Amino acid sequence: MQKEIQKSLEASRQMVERCLADEALQLALMGAVSCCVNSLKSGGKLMFAGNGGSAAEAQHFSAEMVGRFLKERKPLPSIALSTDTSALTAIGNDYGYDQVFSRQVEALGHRGDVLIVLSTSGRSNNILAAMRAAKAREIATIAFTGLEPREMGSLADVVLNVPATHTPQIQEGHLILGHLLCGLVETQFTA
Repeated sequence: MQKEIQKSLEASRQMVERCLADEALQLALMGAVSCCVNSLKSGGKLMFAGNGGSAAEAQHFSAEMVGRFLKERKPLPSIALSTDTSALTAIGNDYGYDQVFSRQVEALGHRGDVLIVLSTSGRSNNILAAMRAAKAREIATIAFTGLEPREMGSLADVVLNVPATHTPQIQEGHLILGHLLCGLVETQFTA
């Protein structure tokens, strides 16, 4: 058991070291921060979406924006599209699971908003549909992915691809980058 623990911790350490060495990823994160700040300062909102563990992280990051991350500031408009169970189940039942996020983007999203999506595989059909709906509405998109962004990479305005291929390390990388995003955005709205 101790060997498994050490193996997992080592994989996480290596992912963080790759993030530290990945200047393109750091530049992309700065671009994501600018995208969010520009939207929020212009009266836009942030919409987060993901499935499974990525849904939990999407909800977490959205809550950090509405509440606070580390500093006192005004609440920032943000919504996690995975939290309205009535909308999710109605849309899933009536239109199919692939449209659970895109229908919400169409209903709630406006030009100048930002859609932030998380997917370890980069292939989630409902995430891809949401990104297409965002593009049609001139909503910027930020994609948190794994090493290979796949189709999400071609649809996103900003790609934050964690340099890992194993789901736990990708999700850990998303958490680290998401916390950085929340903190860096927050600093633009504190006195």
